[in-house]
Amino acid sequence: MPRPLVPGYWGERLAWIAGLVLTLSAFTDWYAGTQADGLTLSVTGWHTGALGKLVFFIGLGTLILEALREAGIELPVSVPESLVLIALGSLATIFVLIRLISIPDTFFGTAGRGIGIFISLAAALLLIVAGLLRAAEEL
Repeated sequence: MPRPLVPGYWGERLAWIAGLVLTLSAFTDWYAGTQADGLTLSVTGWHTGALGKLVFFIGLGTLILEALREAGIELPVSVPESLVLIALGSLATIFVLIRLISIPDTFFGTAGRGIGIFISLAAALLLIVAGLLRAAEEL
């Protein structure tokens, strides 16, 4: 029997999924293109500089936060977990949007955006939604 539509349940599951997808999306292609000789290039988020690495660590931090919560270790009451998730999701969204708009000069020849950058953006936005669902549970 499926679980009822409880905001906290969906917030927990969505935070796990968004954190995992955000972590893995740093290793997907963010930029792709074809060179003049027909060679296809793909640049992963990890290789786009500090912002790609920060997206990975934000996803990893989300997974650690969720694992600690499952183990019974919670943040202090003065720091709501929903606020932390919203902040992490907002940071990841900003970092991915910067990379979506501004292609690093090193990879300018591969000017096409790959599917991975859009997956990263979706995961970052879902992390914000997970934080909002958690905030609805806390009320």
